[in-house]
Amino acid sequence: MATTVAGALAGSALVLAPAPAVAAPAADVLLAEVYGGGGNSGATLTNDFIELANKGSAAVAIDGWTVQYLPAAPKPTSTWQVTPLTGAVAPGGRYLIGEAKGAGGTVALPAPDASGTINLSGTGGTVALVRGSTALTCLTAADCLADGRVVDVVGYGDAVVREGTPASGASNSASVARGSALADTDDNGADFTAGAPTPLNARGQGPTDPGPGTDPEPTSARIHDIQGTTRVSPKNGTRVTAVPGVVTGIRSFGAARGFWFQDTQPDDDPRTSEGLFVFTGTVTPKVAVGDAVKVTGRVEEYYPGGVQNGAQSLTQLADATWVIGASGQPLPAPVLIDAATVPAAYAPTGNPSIEGLPLEPTKYALDLYESLEGQLTRVVDTRVVGPSNSHGELWVTVEPTQNPTAQGGTLYGGYDAQNGGRLKVSSLIPFSQEPFPQANVGDTLSGETVGPLTYDQFGGYSVAATKLGKPVKGSLTPEITRDQKKTELAVATYNVENLSPKDPQAKFDRLAKGIVTNLSTPDVVALEEIQDNSGPTNDGVVAADQTLNQLVAAITAAGGPTYSWRSIDPVDGRDGGQPGGNIRTAFLFDAARVEFVDRPGGGSTSAVGVRKDWLGRTQLTQSPGRVAPADPAWQSSRKPLAGEFRFRGRTVFVIANHFASKGGDQALDSRFQPPTRGSEVQRVAQAKVLRGFVDQLLGSDPRANLVVLGDLNDFAFSPTVKTLTDGGALRTMVDTLPANERWGYVYNGNSQMLDHILTSPRLTRFEYDIVHVNAAFADQASDHDPQVLRVRPSTGNDFLDCLEQLWDELFERS
Repeated sequence: MATTVAGALAGSALVLAPAPAVAAPAADVLLAEVYGGGGNSGATLTNDFIELANKGSAAVAIDGWTVQYLPAAPKPTSTWQVTPLTGAVAPGGRYLIGEAKGAGGTVALPAPDASGTINLSGTGGTVALVRGSTALTCLTAADCLADGRVVDVVGYGDAVVREGTPASGASNSASVARGSALADTDDNGADFTAGAPTPLNARGQGPTDPGPGTDPEPTSARIHDIQGTTRVSPKNGTRVTAVPGVVTGIRSFGAARGFWFQDTQPDDDPRTSEGLFVFTGTVTPKVAVGDAVKVTGRVEEYYPGGVQNGAQSLTQLADATWVIGASGQPLPAPVLIDAATVPAAYAPTGNPSIEGLPLEPTKYALDLYESLEGQLTRVVDTRVVGPSNSHGELWVTVEPTQNPTAQGGTLYGGYDAQNGGRLKVSSLIPFSQEPFPQANVGDTLSGETVGPLTYDQFGGYSVAATKLGKPVKGSLTPEITRDQKKTELAVATYNVENLSPKDPQAKFDRLAKGIVTNLSTPDVVALEEIQDNSGPTNDGVVAADQTLNQLVAAITAAGGPTYSWRSIDPVDGRDGGQPGGNIRTAFLFDAARVEFVDRPGGGSTSAVGVRKDWLGRTQLTQSPGRVAPADPAWQSSRKPLAGEFRFRGRTVFVIANHFASKGGDQALDSRFQPPTRGSEVQRVAQAKVLRGFVDQLLGSDPRANLVVLGDLNDFAFSPTVKTLTDGGALRTMVDTLPANERWGYVYNGNSQMLDHILTSPRLTRFEYDIVHVNAAFADQASDHDPQVLRVRPSTGNDFLDCLEQLWDELFERS
């Protein structure tokens, strides 16, 4: 429990319950660890201690505050013992209070930030953090938590005064401590766990040996012993002591703070990294680059995102303490990563995983990176292949000739073309000191970028830069496609990325400009990710008329037509996407150029069909209508929207799609090789359902003008797309482009295809363009590039089509 404090008394209401007693969770300073076994039999540490932590974003002054102690089972005559505090607790920092020294133990506490003489019980008692110097008089949980001076309480063992249930497991060799997230649920038993004591002072220093010139414990391993020759440390789960190295980088922000250190006496095995990360949770470690340290801690394999997502692990030290022996030491030379050092092959195959395989850094790119995990590395004059994002990241390639796109990216052209030259670059430099460079695909990160090589679930291996190269602009500018001719129907697809009225007007204006200027006002625009009127607020609203009308108004204001629109509201919560958003597809169309054929009956659960009119012409039973919305393939996913249009007297059928997300697939850099594409199963099922409808329509009229388009969330070479194109029922337009231009989305530095336009065989006179305005740029209106197809719909008669083509060519030349 705690009230919010910021260096002065802050009024708050305490929440009282008869049993168990609780109060408002802490917002900043709270009790983080309590140890009462110092100097007792079996103890390593010589002193008891109490440790505070500040999980807030501002320093908290604690001058005049106290920590106080009460026996576990107080008698009517029991009194609280008091230790006064001074100074402040830094944001994300710790504050150590040293207490009574026992007769045993061999290791002293790090220099305390405050000292007292309280002799805490090793197994049970109560510690309170109090705003004030006067001893408490309360002897029950309810009375103590009702005292407005009390900031936080920890009862352990069989303590009577506690929040909720008492913390368990305290002993001469174990403290009780909060986890790295500093959770405060007002239940000591849930918030605190027992473990080896880990005292840290405000400088981030751990225990020190009382003897001059000696280590607190002997060196039990060097970094290369910990890293080992596979992806998993041979010492995983064990405690190592006094591991030597020099600090090479510090992460001083976020929830995964810590530092990298590197051995200056490497072995001669290229498989074993000489660098290692020390995880300190939300506490900024009080070390400096160049400090010579000896670190004691527990070796663990951390799986970013959880073991279940298939990522590789990061070998690190947790629950660590360290001793600084010297400062200003020279750093090891960073290892150059370039085209000459990265193998062409991406990864070995493993059954079931590659974790246990000996690393082969000269054979596989992933093995090379793993052999350098935690070490200082450098890249020089690298081309940007993934634009800067809001998290302060970009992607570069160290292999500039590896599948380059025409725009300067790296093309992902097949499941076996992973592009091992890609590396993420992030920064360890706070943005307030040096803003992260804003770079687009095709720019160059000039000069040296240096930092420890690390790994995470948001892009794999990454240079955590302590020195950033300078961005040099390339030639890429937003593309503008040509306007359609009078005889051409322009049909576009655009994923507008969770658009709703909750977005700023600037996003609507950017999208509108893209449609009017860059897409040259297509006649029909299939939109994906249109959210309902309340956006991500999960309130039962499903209508999206406000979203669509606001976009139409922005388009008109940008000089475009006043588009009409058609869409079908989904059943609330049934179409996936951002919770509450109810994303769906929609059609915009320019009624001055193209007619939408409205035919009643369409609804969220009604299935569109195909029939012939009394003249034998094929038509939809509903327009707009949804394709097989009750089919299990569309569970928690968007249903295709079919519409019937008329252009220059010809019927054109358009089906807008947004297939199931790729979320949950194992990453290219997964420890499972090849990675499992679990989400693909649903998309293939969706493609089969859609293909069934396509076959029904073309079976009714083999000469039908049909355009299938949208975000299929899969690649041109995928089984999903092949299901739609097998047998020539549909042709994918991207295959008509040069190979190095087949992309409209950039993910982790790979330029790839997720959005597609496919046509029936009858559409033979067309021009297709992926209009690059978003995906390659740091400044984006959406993460997808739109696409446009300019096509002359068929009359259904070969002779008439031929005559019309000749006439159009003569007319256009004149």
